[in-house]
Amino acid sequence: MVCATGTPDWSNVTLATFNQTLLRNPMLCTSCTCPLVIEGYHLGYIAYFPSLAGNALFAAIFGLCLLPQIYYGIRCKTWGYLIAMVGGLILEVIGYIARLLMRNNMFTNSYFIMYLVCLTIGPAFFTAGIYLTLSRLIVIYAPERARFRPQVYTYIFIAFDLVALILQAAGGAVASMAEPGSPSVRAGINTMVAGVAWQVFALLLFALLSLEFWMRVRSRGGVRPVPLNPAFAELRARRPFQPFFILAVLLAGILIFVRSVFRCAELSEGFGGPLANDEVTFMVLEATMIGLACILLTAFHPGLIVGKEAWSAASWKSGKHGSRGDAEKSARGSSTEREYGA
Repeated sequence: MVCATGTPDWSNVTLATFNQTLLRNPMLCTSCTCPLVIEGYHLGYIAYFPSLAGNALFAAIFGLCLLPQIYYGIRCKTWGYLIAMVGGLILEVIGYIARLLMRNNMFTNSYFIMYLVCLTIGPAFFTAGIYLTLSRLIVIYAPERARFRPQVYTYIFIAFDLVALILQAAGGAVASMAEPGSPSVRAGINTMVAGVAWQVFALLLFALLSLEFWMRVRSRGGVRPVPLNPAFAELRARRPFQPFFILAVLLAGILIFVRSVFRCAELSEGFGGPLANDEVTFMVLEATMIGLACILLTAFHPGLIVGKEAWSAASWKSGKHGSRGDAEKSARGSSTEREYGA
């Protein structure tokens, strides 16, 4: 906001000398009449004016990722992945637009609520896309080697994601709409922390189960080891899929995990804590982590790398991925299959 008298100098203002009416009711403030912080007391919802360039950049990045996600999702009919990614990207775009709008409205909660809720719950949609990908990878490699059926992994982790999403959204709404300093703010923040912590737990469990499945795929033990799914041997031999697609999904999960750990630490301190009011840290550990994850999940879109037919055939609902008997017959004498653990 541009002030008619120029940028105010708040360096000599104290709680005792500041306008007491505005101090008691910061919603009456504007950027020309109030500082964001006085002697550690927060009048604004955050202690800095969000960067115009930085937030516009990330709004643009997520907006640009949205276009190919819609295109490949519809063209290749990756419907579940499409819903997850598009839902998350729309929330990210709205969140960063809200941060830009906050620059002119730092003392009311309208844009703060929009930013807080959207950027808190957005990554839960991206993890849903990763979870859906795992069930396809299990079918593509060797469903018989997984601890559970492919659909069980999907059910478990999507349920975990829904719990995390509900806790984060409900907590964010309660905390941001409550009167500053009221017990409701702390209760809302604690609920958000619980939601993000649950997401961290789900990602850790997902990582462990994914690692276990990969070790089972690589294992050569057993009297009659179960071979890899012959229906997808050609796909597995393609370098864009293995290792690059696998690595892209792995790195995206790690980036979202790092962001979620940061978010737990940030929210646990409350809205007035150092992490919640440090834009550089936010841009590195929130914006950059999620931005890179989305770029990876877009550049290595399953419709582009796996392909429409293979993605459909790898669905646990399709029944097109071959029987165990067929797999055993096809694996005899196959050097490609033996290479990856058959």
